[in-house]
Amino acid sequence: MTEVEAMAGAALAGEDGGGEAEFVLLGIPDVNGAIRGKALRPAAFEAAVRDGTVVTDLLLALDPTDQPITDYERFGIRSGAGDILVRPEPDTLRPLAWRFGWQVCLATPYWPDGRPCELASREVLRRTLEAMRGLGLEVLAAFEYEIRVYDAAERPLSSGISYSVGEVLRFDELIARLVPALEQLGVELGAVHTEAGPGLLEVNIAARHGLRAADDAALLKLAVKEVATSLGLRASFLAKTVEGEEGSSGHVHLSCWRDGENAFAGEDGLLGSAVAGILEHLPAASLLLNPTVNSYKRLVPGFFAPVNASWGLENRSAAVRVIRSDRPERARIECRRPGADANPYLALAALLAAAADGIARGLEPPPPVAGDAAEREDLPLLPASLEAALRAFGEDEGLRSALGDEFADYYAVSRAWELKAWQAAVSDWERTRYERAV
Repeated sequence: MTEVEAMAGAALAGEDGGGEAEFVLLGIPDVNGAIRGKALRPAAFEAAVRDGTVVTDLLLALDPTDQPITDYERFGIRSGAGDILVRPEPDTLRPLAWRFGWQVCLATPYWPDGRPCELASREVLRRTLEAMRGLGLEVLAAFEYEIRVYDAAERPLSSGISYSVGEVLRFDELIARLVPALEQLGVELGAVHTEAGPGLLEVNIAARHGLRAADDAALLKLAVKEVATSLGLRASFLAKTVEGEEGSSGHVHLSCWRDGENAFAGEDGLLGSAVAGILEHLPAASLLLNPTVNSYKRLVPGFFAPVNASWGLENRSAAVRVIRSDRPERARIECRRPGADANPYLALAALLAAAADGIARGLEPPPPVAGDAAEREDLPLLPASLEAALRAFGEDEGLRSALGDEFADYYAVSRAWELKAWQAAVSDWERTRYERAV
C-alpha cells in the first residue's frame, strides 16, 4: 500500500476525526468554479485512489444552467461525451460536517492518453504558480466574499447596514453552523461582517499557500450554499442582485515570498512591478475576474467597484489596493475587481500571470491614485461588458500564453456562449420598458 492509499484509507475510516465515511463526493472544479463529480462508496474511492476512475468529458462543456456547450468539437456532446480519467488528490479529502458520513475530495482530470487536462481550472492555476516559482517566488493568497443570504420567504436576513454589530447577529444560526463545517474542511474563517446591502454578509478566510488558497475558496462556496440550504436559507454569490444596491465582490489578496520572507515588503520594487503587470493585463483578465453578463452590473461608480485601471495605497476605490504594514508579513496586494461569481482558480491564475509578467519585465507602475479613482477621467477604462472583456482577452497574447493557449481558446468559447445566451434572451426589463411604447 502506498502512502497516498494509506492516507485515504485512514481518512475514510475516520482516523482523522471526521467520522467513518459512507460516501465520498469526488469532484473537479468546472469552468464556472462549481465542483462537479460523483459520490463514491469507500471501496470505490479507494479503487479510484489506486487506479483512477472515469467521468464524462461533458463536465468540461456545460454552461451554468447545465446545458451542453455545442461549440466544442473535441469533447462534450458533439464528440459523444466520452470518458476522461480522474485521479483523487487524497490530501484534499475532508468531511462534510453538515452531512454525517459524507466527505469531499478534489480530483485531477486526465485525457484518455494519460495527459493532465490543460483545460481544468486547477491545472491552469498550477501553471501560473509554477511560473512564479520560476521567478523564485511562492504565493500566499486569500479570498473574501460578499454573500447575499435570504430566508425561506426570500427576505434578506439583514436590512443592509454595513459593519453593524447588531445586524450581524441576524446571521448567527448560519455562522454557528458554518464555523464547524469550515473547520472540518480545513478552511479557517477569519472574520464576518455585514455590508451595505440587504442580506449582504462579507466572509474573510485565512491566507493559504498556492493551490490551497483557491481550494479553500471553492470549498467555502460549497459549504456556504449547502449549510444555508440545510437551514432553510438561500445563499447567493451573484455579482449584482438589485439595481441601486451594492453588489457582491470576491476580492483577492496576494503576496509573494522568497526564502521565508515577504518579497512585497522589500525595497527592490518587486511589489510595484507586480502591480504594474496586473494593471497592464487587467482589461483582458477581467474576462476571468468578471466572467458573466451579470458581473458588469456590479462594476459601476459609487459602489467601491473599480471601473478603471488604477492602484493606490490603502485606497479602496482603486482596482488594486496596496496594503503596507509595520509587520512585513502583512504587506500585500488586494485586487478589488473580481466579483463573487468568479471561479477562484481562474481569478487567482489571471492575477498571478499578470503579476509574474510585470515582475519578469521589471515594469514600474504609474503614480498611485489619491481620492476616488472612479472620478479620474485620465485613467484607462476597464471593460464594462462581457463582450468588451472578451475582445480585450482576445487581444492580449501575453496573458493568453501565460494561461495556456489551448485553455485560452477553450475559455473564450465558454464566455462567447454566455454572451450568445444573453443576446438571445428577452428580459422583464425590456418588456416593461418597451412593450407599450413601441
